[in-house]
Amino acid sequence: MNILVCVKQVPDDFAKVHLGENGKPALEGIDKVVNAFDTYAVEMAVRLCENHGGRVVVATIGAEEEVRPSMVQMIAVGANQAYIFAPNTADGDESSVAAGLAELVKKTEETIGESFDLIMCGKESTDEISSQVGAMLAEKLNLSFVSSVIDVKPAEAGLCVKQETEEGSASYEVSCPAVVTVAKPEYDPRYPNLKSKMAARKAVIPYLSDALTPVQPAVRCMNYQEPAKREAGVKIQEKNAVDAVARAIALMADDKVL
Repeated sequence: MNILVCVKQVPDDFAKVHLGENGKPALEGIDKVVNAFDTYAVEMAVRLCENHGGRVVVATIGAEEEVRPSMVQMIAVGANQAYIFAPNTADGDESSVAAGLAELVKKTEETIGESFDLIMCGKESTDEISSQVGAMLAEKLNLSFVSSVIDVKPAEAGLCVKQETEEGSASYEVSCPAVVTVAKPEYDPRYPNLKSKMAARKAVIPYLSDALTPVQPAVRCMNYQEPAKREAGVKIQEKNAVDAVARAIALMADDKVL
């Protein structure tokens, strides 16, 4: 089975981001990492190929030197090959990103001389959190699609995929090729060992500088706003539990919460 995982590099979500003087998020000095849900997708793809055979290809859109470390990391944890595509738009919306990824899929298939049976993405990116790109990609490729997948297994008709739902999970059978977006499965991504890290650093990662057709975004972000600061709370200093509860109830009554 040939699997392509579309990977995005994002600002480290453990870092606190504020707006700069230009009104946009100030990302200078913040480390860039592979989007968390994309790392789950890569781990799921690697496990699927380890258990049932096949190869895993990862691809991303971005500046070569900026995103190469992320691609090296994905090879170190089990991907067989990586590709980097130059951006097709300076400030893309979800639709233009999906259009670029659709071209990326076809160009990668042309490069390796084989078609992909499964295309995977994280269910959302930790910077935009729109959960739209995977579905749009499936529509542009005219392929079957399942979101928030937490498990994939081969089936007689193609693949059996388990989808995370609010009530638990649901299982679907889809034909190949298909597109799925991946939520957090029951396991975590593996850590690379020293040998795999050294081998990944030597990997040849092609950079395709003019493979994607330039696209103008249909939707533009007008501005950003930081969330309102939380007001200072009231500290209840009564030492006796009964008095503390009475004080809390009185405060809530005054604020007409009760």
